[in-house]
Amino acid sequence: MEKEQSSAHDRRGMAGIPKGATDDDGGLIPALVDVVFPCLNERAALPKVLGALPPGYRAIVVDNGSTDGSGGLAAGLGATVVEEPRRGFGAAAHAGLLAATAEFVAFCDCDGSLDPAQLAPMLDLVRTGRADLVLGARRPVRGSWPLHARLANRALSWRLRRLTGIAITDLGPLRLARRSALLGLDLRDRRSGYPLEMFLKAHRDGWCVAEVPVDYAPRLGKSKVTGTLRGTVTALKDMGIQLAAASLQTSRPKSWRRADRRPADAHGATP
Repeated sequence: MEKEQSSAHDRRGMAGIPKGATDDDGGLIPALVDVVFPCLNERAALPKVLGALPPGYRAIVVDNGSTDGSGGLAAGLGATVVEEPRRGFGAAAHAGLLAATAEFVAFCDCDGSLDPAQLAPMLDLVRTGRADLVLGARRPVRGSWPLHARLANRALSWRLRRLTGIAITDLGPLRLARRSALLGLDLRDRRSGYPLEMFLKAHRDGWCVAEVPVDYAPRLGKSKVTGTLRGTVTALKDMGIQLAAASLQTSRPKSWRRADRRPADAHGATP
């Protein structure tokens, strides 16, 4: 009882998720967009992030083993909470994708650095058929992006432009696409290579990839990737694996590449 009272006190005065639109009978209309928030100890940022979600967007917070009560707080603020005990950004992101039911799925960091309200123009591009995958190209404010991380992202973007021909400037974490199409990519990475694998397989399948500039603010709390040596090394290793696989794929004859693309089942897994 004491724990429940404490949780209620923690939520007092916090903005929850805006109520969605209702039908003539007062029932909630299903969300148009499910927004997946991989979450590991992001309690401080959750009220800000979830409170910024526009009506018609449903938050799926994937608790990736938090020890600060993030999952309970997110549920109290109105989010759908999914538990994913396997550690790793890709594991959490993919668990959210599998839990999603809306036509469109977006991914957003849960640390307060990105504003989910800026998904609206990204949705418009996909919904109208002008793009299949839209990435948020980050416009950092002072102090929001460490220099080493910014330089690494610039180098990665340059390499991706050369490899794919897509005019990408940022492999941003804020992104949106159709759920059915994302499942068809057969995404397998369960760590830091997940966003890169999504981009590379979207290119492999001939998707139109676009960018929209988005604001990038200082995160609340410590980064799990660029903020630690272990996280940085893991991310570089995972991305190196994805880049090597993509380079091998593009070097093969087209007939070989077509043979490699087996049909996916409803969950995005190949036989």
